[in-house]
Amino acid sequence: MILISTAIYITIVVLWGVHQSWAAAILALGGLSPEAVRHGWVWQLVTYGFVQLDPWNFLMTMLGVFFLGSAVESRIGSRAFVELYLFSIFGAGLLGCFLAWTGYIGGPAFGAGAAVNAILMVFFLLNRDAPIMLLFVPIPIPVKYIVIFTAAVEAAYFLIYHFPLLFLVLLLGLVMGFVWYRFLWRHSVAGVFQLQIAGIRNGYYRWKRERAKKKFQVYMRKHDQDPKQYFDEYGNFRPPDEQDKKDRGPGGWVN
Repeated sequence: MILISTAIYITIVVLWGVHQSWAAAILALGGLSPEAVRHGWVWQLVTYGFVQLDPWNFLMTMLGVFFLGSAVESRIGSRAFVELYLFSIFGAGLLGCFLAWTGYIGGPAFGAGAAVNAILMVFFLLNRDAPIMLLFVPIPIPVKYIVIFTAAVEAAYFLIYHFPLLFLVLLLGLVMGFVWYRFLWRHSVAGVFQLQIAGIRNGYYRWKRERAKKKFQVYMRKHDQDPKQYFDEYGNFRPPDEQDKKDRGPGGWVN
């Protein structure tokens, strides 16, 4: 995610210096505009999380993804982390657009701030008492206070600047992180996908065992022996008689 965001950011910055209208077109196409989404530009619900122009905001969001994201990814796995990242961007953008259509929320939204806030929330839910050392504050601070402080500051900006969509999306990122952790993590697409793969793999092994069993039965019939003395009604090998295995040392039959 960092590499994709960085590549897009560098492209926008270079174009802004070389051909500003092209950079503005990318921001207009990729940024989140509720009116544009209403008219069919639904891709903006995801792309806005990967486009921005302000260097300070870009640096802070990428640092948040790198430091907090690494800790969260190590706990939930790479596939689930990508789901969390995209779900938080999409969910915050979609809910933000619904609220903006009421007429009280205005302006566009850019950047991965919603994803960073969702990662922060999930980090808190996974490590409720963990301290965090902030970049410019060399004092460990409990993560719950950082979550509260982040929400308070973003809510203050949201009120001071008269309800801009940008800060609403940031606040909704915290909500999306909680929703994903509470309701979607254990039933995520990644989990369902892994279960499907496991089912396919187990089915393949069962097919191989059945095929080997049939070949063995054909072989035994050719030698005038009854396969039922080697297999039970479930298709498993029968254990050898006690007198046949008494000299084989300790241990039971493993099927």
